[in-house]
Amino acid sequence: MITSIGLEDQLLRLVAAKERPELEEKKNSLILEGANNRRLLKNIEDKILEVLSKQGNILEDETAIRILSESRQLSEEISSKQEITSRTEQELDETRNGYKPVAIHSSILFFVISELANIDPMYQYSLWWFINLYIQSIEQSKKSINLKDRIESLKYHFTQLIFRNVCRSLFEKDKLLFSFLLCIGIMKGSNEVDDANWRFLLTGGIALENPFPNPVFDWLPDKSWAEIVRCSDLPTFAGLM
Repeated sequence: MITSIGLEDQLLRLVAAKERPELEEKKNSLILEGANNRRLLKNIEDKILEVLSKQGNILEDETAIRILSESRQLSEEISSKQEITSRTEQELDETRNGYKPVAIHSSILFFVISELANIDPMYQYSLWWFINLYIQSIEQSKKSINLKDRIESLKYHFTQLIFRNVCRSLFEKDKLLFSFLLCIGIMKGSNEVDDANWRFLLTGGIALENPFPNPVFDWLPDKSWAEIVRCSDLPTFAGLM
């Protein structure tokens, strides 16, 4: 099952590898270095335990003292290297996370088009197809040395590319609905859609007894009037009644 967090991480790795390949190469190198450092520390710990487990007075065993001294020195050197590695890896992650808005935005697009199968089972789009378009968009979108401008360019270009490609496969009657779902998905991702308003739009609210009589029953159905009354309870429409 594809999750939003898992997809975001995958998309972030892809865009970072395309935009800053040297950072991804350095990060992979640090991961290997960190694993090697942990292995060496484990070997040192095992050696120390082996020395301590021997019979006799360790303080009188020059070989044991030498091994312990060398192990301690080596352990301190490796620990110091590991601290540097961890700090460098953190700095790389911060730079890489500069592209996170692109990954989040693109993940939203994927889940929007995934919902199209609820409209028609023929509307199926694979992750492989989506990833290929994503990489294509990264390569074709307008470049900029300014990170903020580059991020906006990546988001805009990929949105346009997805929209055009998906619309080619939709029946004409479903294109407007797709445009609406895409717009809502992007706005919700930017916290521009109030959840209460959205739920009301989808459901019309919970039908309760309406204490207000319909003043224009000759042209407005009672059901619509009841929805207007319920709508007035939303903060956005306060004062409507």
